[in-house]
Amino acid sequence: MTAVDAGLPDFSALTPDDVTQACEDAIAACDVGVDAIVATADGERTFANTLGALEAATDHVSQASGQYAFMAYVAEDDELREAARASEERIDKYLVDLSFREDLYAAIKAYAGRGEALGPEEARQLDFELRDYRRNGFELPEAERARVRELSDELVSLGVEFQKNISEWDDGILVSREDLADLPDAFIDSLRTEEVDGETRHRVSLDYPELFPFMGKARSSELRRELFAKEQVKGGDANVAVLERALAARREMATLLGYESWADYAHEVCMSKERERVASFLADLRERLAAKVEADLTLMAEVKGGPVNIWDWRYCHDQLLQTRYAVDDFEVAQYFPLDACLEGLFTVCQRLLGVRFEARPDAPVWHEDVQAFDVYEADGDDAFARFYMDLFPRPNTFGHAAAFTLRGGRVLPDGSYQKPVSAIVANFTKPSADAPSLLRHSEVETLFHEFGHILHQTLTRTTHARFSGTRTERDFVEAPSQMLEHWVWDREVLASFTRHYETGEPLPDALLDSMLAAKTLSSGIMTVRQLYFAHLDQAYHAPDFDGDSTAATEALHEITSFPYTPGTHFQSGWGHLFGYDARYYGYLWSHVFGDDMFTRFEGAGLLNPDLGAEYRRTVLERGGSVDGDQLVRDFLGREPNSDAFLRGLGLEV
Repeated sequence: MTAVDAGLPDFSALTPDDVTQACEDAIAACDVGVDAIVATADGERTFANTLGALEAATDHVSQASGQYAFMAYVAEDDELREAARASEERIDKYLVDLSFREDLYAAIKAYAGRGEALGPEEARQLDFELRDYRRNGFELPEAERARVRELSDELVSLGVEFQKNISEWDDGILVSREDLADLPDAFIDSLRTEEVDGETRHRVSLDYPELFPFMGKARSSELRRELFAKEQVKGGDANVAVLERALAARREMATLLGYESWADYAHEVCMSKERERVASFLADLRERLAAKVEADLTLMAEVKGGPVNIWDWRYCHDQLLQTRYAVDDFEVAQYFPLDACLEGLFTVCQRLLGVRFEARPDAPVWHEDVQAFDVYEADGDDAFARFYMDLFPRPNTFGHAAAFTLRGGRVLPDGSYQKPVSAIVANFTKPSADAPSLLRHSEVETLFHEFGHILHQTLTRTTHARFSGTRTERDFVEAPSQMLEHWVWDREVLASFTRHYETGEPLPDALLDSMLAAKTLSSGIMTVRQLYFAHLDQAYHAPDFDGDSTAATEALHEITSFPYTPGTHFQSGWGHLFGYDARYYGYLWSHVFGDDMFTRFEGAGLLNPDLGAEYRRTVLERGGSVDGDQLVRDFLGREPNSDAFLRGLGLEV
């Protein structure tokens, strides 16, 4: 046991009743704290007994959500997952109710009127609390405010339903072994099989470790089309209806609050501030990419021997990698066994940031594949944080890659620091009977990316939970993670940890040279795909959206440079529409800042501990306690620019 264990549940023994009871207990504890705040005489109000007490009260609920409702994303047991999903909805609706309590609002307004001298972070917290109440309609007449509350509750329920429909969607195609001829035996052997008319068929699912390799290497364009079409209807017609109801609710809520659209409402609290700035950013990038996209398509058409369909581009890209650059994803993966990747990732972060990670094999976990690690200062004896790594796909669980906060950091009333706890949940290539988990290079990038979030969440040193870790602007939050992706392209870094899973040889220089030469291959196509997503997200939340999400999906599809596939509605499986609503552009927006911050490491060294300490202190530890653009300026010592981002796409600047 370490001090980090205090307060954490025994994840290995959780039952549905445990989850339900823990969440109800947290809500009850929060109610007690809030009632005490409300009962305090206005003349005796201080930051500590009002906003500080509110943070302490709501932290009960935040931790219950992070540690118990979190099971909705990772539990194999159906009943446990359902109990967690119900608890997640219960907590989210409770927090909506809390944010609409008139007596609590009156208490905070009364405190604000006292004019107590505050430090920068406390003043920011008060400003943000008052801003949140305004954005919840507390300046509206009672009936309109009540409607805003109803819509907020509805959006919580719709979000839970949308994610459930995605997580539980199970589909794929059945193919012969001959259809898998260009895929390695280890991949084929990892697939489930079914008997059809006395013959063995291999099932390729929509899980990323199966979907992407098949789309990249299967020779049959028709089978690629079939799998692509199935992936593009994930979540089903039911989720189209859920989404369109959510879009209508957002639109109505924004109108009630006096905004022209939900995008205007969402951008107000982002780096962008205004919808027009986002539109200008996306339009400028699309124009800059036009020539690169055309060149990418020309190369792909040469491979295909004719027009390229959207289900062909990964295959054409893979063929170009192999024929022009002698790079094969699965050959490269042989040099990236998961254990070596973790070793390399940890070495980089430990040297750079002055920390130490120690495995905790005795820590209770929710599945046998999950690993736990405690975080120490490099020369310290006391763990100050923990992270879990849950890296392989399982049926009916979270289908993407993300970092979850299980317990946020904050200064406690006794002056100690609450020890942060986080978890990576991903869907990487699983071990087979004959080989360990071998990561394709894109998966290694994803591993480093998600660990960037873990660093942000566990190295936080903000005073208040409101600004802890990744609780920063949504269009900045990806920047530290996107920056960390650069380390997986560095020769010295890769030489330090890559090793062939059989021979132990490091990644050959010639192969790395080819990978680097091919780094911007298809970058135009890949980036306009992200532009399409960003434009579509903006269109859904724009003033003139007509409510038909599939029509908009089809109308904007030409941004991808490929024809739309009739009968599909990929938005039904696009989980980012709840959480990143009107802010998906943030992935591209923040990439600019992540690439620009990396230029300092390019100059000073990717393992420079002095610069790493400065980065930790200036960006990671401050979380959301300072605006994102100020964090970037403070670290760069200048105004940021997009030059590094554009060069990374192979564009001239």
